[in-house]
Amino acid sequence: MLFQIITFLLDVVVGLLTGLCLLRLYMQAQRIPFSNPVGRLVFALTDWIILPLRKIVPASGRWDASSAIAAYLLQMLQYVLLWLMMGAGGGQALWLPWLALCGVLRVALSGCVGIVLIYTILSWVQTRSPIAMVMERLAEPLLRPVRKVMPLIGGIDLSPLVLLVLLQIGLMVLAYIQAGVLM
Repeated sequence: MLFQIITFLLDVVVGLLTGLCLLRLYMQAQRIPFSNPVGRLVFALTDWIILPLRKIVPASGRWDASSAIAAYLLQMLQYVLLWLMMGAGGGQALWLPWLALCGVLRVALSGCVGIVLIYTILSWVQTRSPIAMVMERLAEPLLRPVRKVMPLIGGIDLSPLVLLVLLQIGLMVLAYIQAGVLM
């Protein structure tokens, strides 16, 4: 039971920090100003890991490699800690980098689900808050490819629903691949 509690807490804390690093990466790629409440929160919670990495891997272009590396290192740390807690079996250590990559992808897909859900809910209530504008700018690039294929049905945009289903399928496939490595 203690192992399950520690695993859960590690997953929550590391998942949150990984998600924030990936959100920082995505917000920078979308050129969303960090002067809004979401941006300030992301900076406040990720500067401690990203700023030291920037000295080693400077930012170039739209994509901030130090944010991606930070997300990967956080996931790697989580899997190393879990591996050590389970007794540090020799052969399984080779799979830790792969598991960390799957962990980053899982957090990225889950983050996309969260962005689409929050965007959809905020679009229903028609709020014009700074957070709603940020969520719109984050969700639109994700929804655009689905909207090209999925027409409005009765004047209603079902692209968020279709995207959520596709993201859930992606999470299932990722879980299957990750479990296949561990078998």
